[in-house]
Amino acid sequence: MHSIFARHMKKVLIISYYFPPSGGSGVQRWLKFVKYLPEFGYDPIVLTVDPTVASYPQIDASLLHDIPACVRVERTTTREILSLYKRVSPTKEIPYGGFANENTNTFFSILSRFVRGNLFLPDPRRGWNKFAYKKACELIEQEQIDTVITTSPPHSTQLIGLKLKKRFPSIQWIADLRDPWRDIFYYKDTYPTWLADKLNAYYERAVLQQADQLITVSNGCKNLFLQHAAVADKFHVIPNGYDEDDFEQLPVDKAADKFVISYIGVLSGLYCIDGLIDAVANLSASYKHQLTIRFVGKIAPEIRQKLSEKGIDDMLEFVDYVPHNEALRYMKNAHLLLLLLPHASSNTGILTGKLFEYMASETPILMLASDTEEATQLLQSCQAGRAVHPLDSAAIQLAIENAIDGKWDKASSKLYTDYSRRALTGRLASLIS
Repeated sequence: MHSIFARHMKKVLIISYYFPPSGGSGVQRWLKFVKYLPEFGYDPIVLTVDPTVASYPQIDASLLHDIPACVRVERTTTREILSLYKRVSPTKEIPYGGFANENTNTFFSILSRFVRGNLFLPDPRRGWNKFAYKKACELIEQEQIDTVITTSPPHSTQLIGLKLKKRFPSIQWIADLRDPWRDIFYYKDTYPTWLADKLNAYYERAVLQQADQLITVSNGCKNLFLQHAAVADKFHVIPNGYDEDDFEQLPVDKAADKFVISYIGVLSGLYCIDGLIDAVANLSASYKHQLTIRFVGKIAPEIRQKLSEKGIDDMLEFVDYVPHNEALRYMKNAHLLLLLLPHASSNTGILTGKLFEYMASETPILMLASDTEEATQLLQSCQAGRAVHPLDSAAIQLAIENAIDGKWDKASSKLYTDYSRRALTGRLASLIS
């Protein structure tokens, strides 16, 4: 019965470098779109990289269970410079998250970032493009596909869409840009030369101009792209969100003898934590045995060093990268969730997917961000927590003290349904048709 139904569904090709078993927050967006697209009459075919040769910073095999059995996933080989980087790197890891797993002050790190930012444009994962392009052409012709969606980062994936549009001018090409391109907060830390910047600008502008439809995650991110091309008429905002299914029957086991503040995710040296560190250090005199600050995920060496220098080690707990379902459990079982954003003007419009899952956990959120940021406005409109400037240590300290003393209002359990992954997929489906 399902096969008969499937024949009447419209096929859409989704080209994404990151897909399970790749881990990390960037995977969630298109994993969930793929999960719910069949409900809206679309049969997604996913084209991605073979995980045995991919340059994945993180692996989360548990996410494979979220791919519907009816969805076809095609995987191709790749040839990338990052495989060599992993062999020669002191950490033996693929760089990610604004260099959160690198000591950014070493000669090797500076040199490698220069090489990545100037010799492999727009990014080192471009080695996948020729293999993905060849397979995409086969799928378009064999399956009579008339809609192709490319999602990035890596932004090199968008060049596949650019090439496909040139070969198949009648197809509808939708480019999903989850992060800024040249305006990303760590772009300058790759030391782009004038020539590299010009070439990146050329690629970015070509994608923006040639794609039939453009998607990004926030109005702020959209406005960054509009500075580089006058394409407002075809730009759409579909934010990240949360999947209700992920939170069903999630066990609640909050510590009774400790007040646990948790940060879940990547934390690079480009994040401003000075105000937080000072606040926690001041709190240690009164709450040393009552308060635990838990970091779950990859934490940059320089951040760990800053924390250690303040003499608050007894209040800290570090948990390495965990599978997505376990990360959600840590969110649910914290007393307060900490949300940090990289300190950069280009970040004012970024709506990280983590924010929506934080809200879905119904755990109060302390966001360290300026009041001009789009994320702050969303937090306040959903009554999900409080926002404090990241450098205002006194305000951070007071917010934490009030939370410990039970002076915060209970987090709202009423989320806007607009941010559910199912509802967001409906918005995507309306663009495809």
